[in-house]
Amino acid sequence: MPKFLVQRWHGMHIVWALVLIFMLTVALAWYQWLLGLLGLVLGGLVAVYGILAEKAFRNDLNDYVLTLSHRIKNVGNEVIGQLPFGIVVYNEEKEIQWHNGFITTVIGKPSVVGESLFTHFPVLQQTAKDKEAGIEITISGRVYELLLRSKERVIYVIDITDRWMLKKRYDEEKLALGIVMMDNLEEVAQGMDEQQRALMLSKVTGEINEWSQKYGLFLRRLSSDRYMVITNLITLKNLEQSRFELLDDVREITIEQKLPMTLSIGFAAGADNANELSHLVQGSLDIALGRGGDQAVVKVGQRQSYYGGKSNAVEKRTRVRARVISHALRDLMKESDNVIIMGHKMPDMDSVGAAIGVMKAAQLYGKEAYIVLEGINPAIQRMMDMLKEDEKLMKRFILPEHALGLIGKRSLAVVVDTHRSTMVAEPRLLQATERIVIVDHHRRSEEFIDDAVLVYMEPYASSTCELVTELLQYIHERVVLDVREATALLAGITVDTKSFAFRTGSRTFEAASFLRRNGADSVLVQRMLKEDLEEYIRKAEIIRNAVVTYRESIAIAAADSGKPISQLLIAQAADTLLNMTGIKASFVIGLRSDGLVGVSARSLGHINVQVVMERLGGGGHFTNAAAQLQGTVTEVMTKLEQTLYELEKEEGLFE
Repeated sequence: MPKFLVQRWHGMHIVWALVLIFMLTVALAWYQWLLGLLGLVLGGLVAVYGILAEKAFRNDLNDYVLTLSHRIKNVGNEVIGQLPFGIVVYNEEKEIQWHNGFITTVIGKPSVVGESLFTHFPVLQQTAKDKEAGIEITISGRVYELLLRSKERVIYVIDITDRWMLKKRYDEEKLALGIVMMDNLEEVAQGMDEQQRALMLSKVTGEINEWSQKYGLFLRRLSSDRYMVITNLITLKNLEQSRFELLDDVREITIEQKLPMTLSIGFAAGADNANELSHLVQGSLDIALGRGGDQAVVKVGQRQSYYGGKSNAVEKRTRVRARVISHALRDLMKESDNVIIMGHKMPDMDSVGAAIGVMKAAQLYGKEAYIVLEGINPAIQRMMDMLKEDEKLMKRFILPEHALGLIGKRSLAVVVDTHRSTMVAEPRLLQATERIVIVDHHRRSEEFIDDAVLVYMEPYASSTCELVTELLQYIHERVVLDVREATALLAGITVDTKSFAFRTGSRTFEAASFLRRNGADSVLVQRMLKEDLEEYIRKAEIIRNAVVTYRESIAIAAADSGKPISQLLIAQAADTLLNMTGIKASFVIGLRSDGLVGVSARSLGHINVQVVMERLGGGGHFTNAAAQLQGTVTEVMTKLEQTLYELEKEEGLFE
């Protein structure tokens, strides 16, 4: 027991003794005053002793408190110094005023008092003042979390290396699922005997097996042309770093074939469960196929990456799919109250021609059909002048506001020449009905109208008008087109093929032949495509300013006169540049009338311009693509050059 407590115990007894003496003194004094006086003296002595004891108690108590405070302070300092995390106190000038011993081991200096906070924690310069959440930093190979308490001007530094490593390992070992598919097995195998077919399949299968063994993949054959791949996220990253070399290897070993074998690969990772992962990987494969095949699409979380795509889409030799799609479209039209058709913003001849073809299909079954068109741009001015001669046909072109009043839940919305919801003439129409059909010939991009009930996307096709023309041949037993309707469809094919010079196949000429039999006027198409002298001069000025770069094979031109030009003129300038000797790809940039900067890209097939335009937020085909951006022509030019440089560095775009 502490000494001061013993003294306090004695003091309490002295008080009781004084009380007792006082009572005895009063009683004795009543009988004899001499005894009372003696009791009084005795009580005084006891009182003096009590005062001295109380004083001694207080002195001992103070000594005890001081000793205890000192011990507690020493223990506190020792505890703070031995804490498994750091504490930094700083002033308003962001100078370190105090820190515990943990900071010494983190920074590697005995003391950093008086030094700037940003010298040792530069990440704090970019951090908002009111941010209290943790910030991860790496110092000398260790990972730390900074917890800011700006009101108290205190920072806690916690070593989370072990936790970070565990999380990294967990993420890297997450399940990744893939599907490898032979794009054109049937097309390549046509004309082969069984021995040749078996030999070719053996080569391709052997290449796929070697690839799986090289990267430690689990490979299981699902069908004659499809494989399932199971791996983890870290291995998937290695596959991405190799840029899926399997695509090139398979194409090279089958190059002697008239049509080389190509693969499409879809991968996905990062899903919460296997069921969701299976949907993601199938979606990745669909995108790879929708973009023309011969490429890999990887979906990890919100990130979607593309690899390959170095060859043009192979034309399908069978029309089975066209017949199946036409019958499905026919049934949808029969079950709908009306049909609303729309193309992309700033429509071209392919968009308008395809819309007219779909409208004709709906009318064959007695359905009211309308085409959404907002404004007439120079690209379709001559076509619209031709269509105005038919008053009944022109009444079918309506504004978006009118279309919103006509569309209902049982209406059929048909989107032509695009598959991106942000590119359609009126996005709100897609929300007004659950019955959406997409007919497009562009390579599929990341953005897609997911809730479509019927999708007909064939990137091998020259134009959407070609696809619609094929559908018309199967959708009804007797299809009779008006001259203007057939001419509009032929004009769309002619424009997108540059008068049948690019991206044409046997089915392109078959579609054109069908239209000619139905009265399409090729002379009228050529009149539509005539250029004004003023536009020709402006195009010549753009071409004159072109710069040839990247191994003297890429031409880049910018129309930076300050005056808006049409998207058609930008595209025509890119087409003209591509005809120059030695030019493998051309890019033309110009300010459009809507305030956006348009970029048109063309290629002879050596360079995938679609990949370039996708980096700029656009899209298109292997040899024909475009993009629209915010900013100035100079800014877009700089961005385009930077994109070309990055793609050349990443995957040798110009090899």
